[in-house]
Amino acid sequence: MTAPKPVTLITGASAGIGAALAHHFASNGHELVLVARRAVALNELAGAIEARGLPRPHVIAADLTKNDAPALIADELCARDIEPNFVVNNAGFGLVGTAAELDRAEQLAMIDLNARTLTDLSLRFVDSLARHRGGILNVASVAGFMPGPGLAVYYATKAYVLSFSEALHHELAPKGIRVTTLCPGPVATEFQSRAGMPEGYFPSILDRSVERVARDGYDGLMAGKRVVIPGFPNRVAAFLPRLVPRGIVLAVMNRLRRQ
Repeated sequence: MTAPKPVTLITGASAGIGAALAHHFASNGHELVLVARRAVALNELAGAIEARGLPRPHVIAADLTKNDAPALIADELCARDIEPNFVVNNAGFGLVGTAAELDRAEQLAMIDLNARTLTDLSLRFVDSLARHRGGILNVASVAGFMPGPGLAVYYATKAYVLSFSEALHHELAPKGIRVTTLCPGPVATEFQSRAGMPEGYFPSILDRSVERVARDGYDGLMAGKRVVIPGFPNRVAAFLPRLVPRGIVLAVMNRLRRQ
């Protein structure tokens, strides 16, 4: 009986950072499993990777806000006789607006996707990750370092991702598993339109391309880094809240959203 083939599982792979990560992992010799809701977009991405002379990725269309999605993904992997050596938890979304006025069900779905599903997929495949001495790349945000009025639940979920993943970095190290948290600043993707974010919501100095973010995330994971923050301005933005009283940070963030 042959062992299952190792693959890199990437969620939220249909566009943006997820698609860029898929191209970068594929270029570095990884066979992929792409997961997102939109089967058409996933198959187009798989075709684009195959057209470059690389192995065609597996595609799994799944709604990752559903609590049973990780189990369904695991069953599908088993049916295809493949198992993760790397897990990339990129899927997530945000919503701009006052938390009390935004749709509560949508915000709870955000928590399910950004935090619950990420946690499940980070822990579900530990045995196979250890067998292959692979790793986990969890996509958080610079938002995880500060409170975010106007994006309260989103910022809170990214703070959870950062804290959880940093702890896993230490807990799983004895098993030979790398855990890296990727904390990008603003990136021009579908995220902004999904969140209802107006143009110029964040200072342009923080912007980074999806290709740069994907490259930095991949390199950081392979190097076993705990946290990767692409771009010097974003590293400064993430560091300053550690020096300034929390109340002042909150007031500054609240003022920025009103400008």
